[in-house]
Order: sequence, then C-alpha cells, then structure tokens
Amino acid sequence: MAMVWTRRHILSLADFTRGEYDAVLQTAGSFREVLGRRTKKVPALQGQVVANLFFEPSTRTRNSFELAAKRLSADTLNFTPGSSSLTKGETILDTAKTYLAMGTDMMVIRHEQAGVPMAIAQEMDRLGSKVSVLNAGDGQHEHPSQGLLDLFTICSLLDPEHPRLEILAGKKIAIVGDILHSRVARSNIWSLTATGAEVHLAGPPTLLPLLFAECGNGREGNLFLHWQVEPALQDADFVMALRLQKERMGQYLLPSLREYHQLFGITRDRLKLCKPNVKVLHPGPVNRGVEISSDLMDDAEFSLISQQVTSGVAVRMALLYLMGGGKLN
Repeated sequence: MAMVWTRRHILSLADFTRGEYDAVLQTAGSFREVLGRRTKKVPALQGQVVANLFFEPSTRTRNSFELAAKRLSADTLNFTPGSSSLTKGETILDTAKTYLAMGTDMMVIRHEQAGVPMAIAQEMDRLGSKVSVLNAGDGQHEHPSQGLLDLFTICSLLDPEHPRLEILAGKKIAIVGDILHSRVARSNIWSLTATGAEVHLAGPPTLLPLLFAECGNGREGNLFLHWQVEPALQDADFVMALRLQKERMGQYLLPSLREYHQLFGITRDRLKLCKPNVKVLHPGPVNRGVEISSDLMDDAEFSLISQQVTSGVAVRMALLYLMGGGKLN
C-alpha cells in the first residue's frame, strides 16, 4: 500500500520515519528522470506560490529551490533582506505574514539563528493557515534538504534505478571537519544513522565535542567519534568533508588552516586508508586546499560534489511536491 504524506512542515530530520525517507528518495528518483528530458517542466504545482525567504547568503540552496519550484510550474517570490522592510524595522514574523497575505502556499526559510523556521511555522499554524514551511538551514541547528540530497546522491550511486534507505545498512561513512558549527552534519547524522550505516565523525576536539555521541542513541546505525582522522577513514565507503565555518567560530578553535589541512584534510594519500572504490562528498562551498585537496575535488573518479548539486534540484522538487499535496506512486 502506498504511503500517504502527512508532514506539513519540514524543519528537522530527527523524527523522520523510514517511510518518509523512502518516499523522498522514490519521488526524487522520478523527478531526476524528468530533469533528464528535453522538456524539464511538469505542472504539478501550477497555481501555487513558493516564497524563498533567505535571510542569509546562499548560492546552491537558494537557486536550486527556485529552479525546483519553477520546474514544478509554481510561481516564486524571492526575498532579499538588504532591500526589504527589515531595514525599516519590520520583524521577521511580520515579513512572513506579509508573504502569507500575498497568497503564499510554501515558505522556504534560511536564517543565521536556529529556530527561526520553527517560529514562522508555529505562527502560520496559530493563524490557521495551510502554509507549509521548509527549513533551508537555520544557524547550527539543521539543514534537512542537504541531508536528504546527500542521502539521495549516495543511494543513487549504489542503485540508480531504485534508491532506498536499506542499501546503506552496514556501509561505513566518515564525516570529517567542523562538526560543531555544521547544520549539515546534524541533518546527515539523523539521515545516515536511520539507514543502519556506521557513521564516523572526525575532527579536532574543539570542533567535535563529546555531546555529539548522544545523537547516536536509539538509532538504527552506530555513531562513532574520532579526534584523529585515520580511524574514521579506515575502510570507509564514503567520506564527507565539511567546510570550516570561520564566520561562526570564536577565537583559538584552530591553530591555523594549514595545520588543519595537515591533520584532517582529505587528500589522495589519506584515501588509501578507505575502500578502493571510495567516493568523496562536500556540501559546499569548499575551501580548496583546506578541507579537501583541490585536485581531488575535481577528480570525477572520486568526487561526487557535482552530483550533489544536481541531486539537489531533484530532491527539492520532491520536497515541494510532497508538501504541496502531490501523490505518491
């Protein structure tokens, strides 16, 4: 029996069910096929309005959400803080209510402070509206669509025709870098441990506190913490490097970028510890020569970074489609 999608807001992956993960993977697979056609547009959300409210800079996420909405034939509204009434003292909730009054059906929210998408979702619920809210990244909290597109990228590599959660069971996935400040890491921890995979986090002690061990409690897969990169990489099937988020860091968390690269940077030599067919991911933007060597980033034999960007459109089409009332096959 086909699953019925009932989740109105997508704010976190912490409570996503296996059925919901597989529904997103299945739907994204269908839209990937659509994106490969000469005519890449479908009328699934015709007449609906998607507002992209990005209070923080973005290239990949913002543009892929806009493209995803347009591929589904939705009308889009794009918000830019610097040219908005925020500069005149308007509150974030009043800005959201302005878009509600314009007839918005879905709001895609990014903000530097954790909890803003949830606050807007709660306000929409309080007002009795049917608006759906999707968290496109909030502070150090989560980035659900990035976690889902990373999951889709990996599962599609293993089974292009039928990407699904169960095929990652038992795989070893290393996540290396600035775990502390990374909303991407948090969403990936939830999604990847739901598959039954072994997830190994690696980073300097200042960027990987012990509290992350609690994220593995009660999950299908196991979660491990390492303050040296070599144990995390040993026999890994996939390696995800994370950006050092210098804009969120206080002082003295790292001696230098050069020393970080020497100790934790992903290079060809370090990949020799992994499985022979290992693949490398990075959510972007990349600090070349810091988190990952520049030559490795551009090597199609190892790098899935371009595929992640491509997957982002299909996955975000799937999320908008499901939230907009689309039916599962």
